[in-house]
Amino acid sequence: MLDALARNWWALALRGGAAVLFGLLTFFLPGITLVTLVLLFGAYALVDGIFNVVAFFRVASHHWALLIEGAIGIIVGLLTLMWPAITAIALLYLISFWAIFTGVFEIVAAIRLRKLIANEWLLLLMGALSALFGLLILFAPGAGALAIVLWIGVYALMFGIVLLALAFRLRGHRRLRAAPA
Repeated sequence: MLDALARNWWALALRGGAAVLFGLLTFFLPGITLVTLVLLFGAYALVDGIFNVVAFFRVASHHWALLIEGAIGIIVGLLTLMWPAITAIALLYLISFWAIFTGVFEIVAAIRLRKLIANEWLLLLMGALSALFGLLILFAPGAGALAIVLWIGVYALMFGIVLLALAFRLRGHRRLRAAPA
């Protein structure tokens, strides 16, 4: 599984780059309308889910967490895009549960990889950040539209940075494995 992840490090980097871009947009355009936020989130969750499903089929062991995380991302993304007029509270709960499930499956993956990869704490940290973000939104939904946009931006930015760090660590692992002994 580690070799397959290392071969496809670029997919993780794309996911991370998309998350960083999404996070930065929320900071530079804080007055963004709720409908636009819904569409941006829906597109991000859909793309993230597709990348996870693709990764599931590219990994020889077909790790079930990738498929489940991908399916949840695709479902959440499609539901969000189909009903863009969704209320702010409903969107928050949708984002919250998506982040919690994503975080749990990333923590599971980190635990499974702990014997195969050094510093799997990056994946564990990414999962913990996702789950924590989801729980914070779940228990504090009425914080206001601007505050929610900024929370989402902080989450996406941190998630993207950690994912980029993991991707480039895997890229380095690939180079080490390919180097002649």
